[in-house]
Amino acid sequence: MLGDVRPDRRTLRRAYQGLVLLSVLALAPMTWAWLTSSGHRVTAGAPGWLERTPPAQAALVLGAGLAAGRPSPMLARRLDIAADLYRAGRVRALLLSGDNSTTAYDEPGAMRDYLRAKGVPDAAMVLDYAGFDTWDSCVRARRVFGAERVTVVTQVFHLPRAVALCRTAGLEAFGAGDDSSRAFAGPTYVYAARELLATAKAFADARVLNSDPVYPGPREVSLTTILSRPGPPPGAQPGA
Repeated sequence: MLGDVRPDRRTLRRAYQGLVLLSVLALAPMTWAWLTSSGHRVTAGAPGWLERTPPAQAALVLGAGLAAGRPSPMLARRLDIAADLYRAGRVRALLLSGDNSTTAYDEPGAMRDYLRAKGVPDAAMVLDYAGFDTWDSCVRARRVFGAERVTVVTQVFHLPRAVALCRTAGLEAFGAGDDSSRAFAGPTYVYAARELLATAKAFADARVLNSDPVYPGPREVSLTTILSRPGPPPGAQPGA
């Protein structure tokens, strides 16, 4: 039939090769995140998870939004995990990293208030008001606060990207994640699907562009001051 023009085999082959290439490029950042974080993450709440979490200087708790000025349910779970790590002596400090881009939105302050109500002393908490995304939080933990070994606390779906970014930023990082699919199945699957794009951006920031955080300084001594105080040996219960 006139006008019924079909692509030849060479065109089809090139189109197929192009689709394969695009698929590989799309999956490369996810592969990088999973391989870089492999062996450096654990699901909080699983049997023996605290014992499998190596001692670190601080738990780096990443922000996850506020609801009416209080930590969102997912963020509250991250904070609960961080408190468990502190009480078990797996970390000596909690580095609370979130968004405080406006005076009306103070994520780190809300995180501190939540933990304070849980009995965590102010003297163990450090607030990073410029943790606008995961890469910024990791870079600032190393460059601004002088951290060397951290346990990143987030949700399981976010853990490979978070750990990979922190290790790329020069931190000896391990991750403890909340399996939010049990209590927040719908949001978890939505956020997990978004990880493909988020990890692509993370890969570009960390491995291609080596992007600086929005606020790269100045250097702060609050974390190093906590770590310089006499304290229990790594892994010991606070006060033991």
